[in-house]
Amino acid sequence: METLKFKTNLKCNGCISAITPTMNSIEGIASWKVDLATPERLLTVECNPEKAGDILAGIRKAGYEIELIP
Repeated sequence: METLKFKTNLKCNGCISAITPTMNSIEGIASWKVDLATPERLLTVECNPEKAGDILAGIRKAGYEIELIP
């Protein structure tokens, strides 16, 4: 497991609710959280690094912007 960080355009708890089904459906994610207080709206995920593509695709499919922070 690693900690992956993503910059997003999530703005509120409604946005978080919109991505929750997607995030909960990706196998291999131990935990995830969104920090709305940061300008980057950081999504932090504890998972296997190969899940990054699934996370990126899922969030984009839900209609939000997301970018992996190296």
